[in-house]
Amino acid sequence: MWRNAGRYAEARASVRTWLLSIVHHRAIDTIRRRRPTSEFPEADAVPPPQLWTPDVWAEVAGRLDRDAIHAALAELSDVQREALHLAYFGGLTQQEIAVRTATPLGTVKSRIRLGLLALRRALGGGTEGHAGALGDEPAWSTE
Repeated sequence: MWRNAGRYAEARASVRTWLLSIVHHRAIDTIRRRRPTSEFPEADAVPPPQLWTPDVWAEVAGRLDRDAIHAALAELSDVQREALHLAYFGGLTQQEIAVRTATPLGTVKSRIRLGLLALRRALGGGTEGHAGALGDEPAWSTE
């Protein structure tokens, strides 16, 4: 410091401020010169087993979805639930459902459509659009 005492300018700051700024800057330089005590792991490296847990989100989300769907199905009328069950889980066409339930084809179509709309409302999908907006409607043949 005394070697550079000629650089001190009284008009810019007090001696104390000048000395503290020199100490401050030398401390920063010392810290910057230090090497890290431990290296960071590579970005692609797999962490050790004790540092990770299996991803259970898919299982939890599936259970939440399943519970919500069961609750929404429970809100449907028995005839709507039966029509949707036969169509989606039984794989029957609308015409096959009509024959099996001894119901007119138009009534089966209405029950499925209204059931899908009710499911959409119950699952938070709103009411706009058509019943197939929950997902693609099954590829039924009405013949």
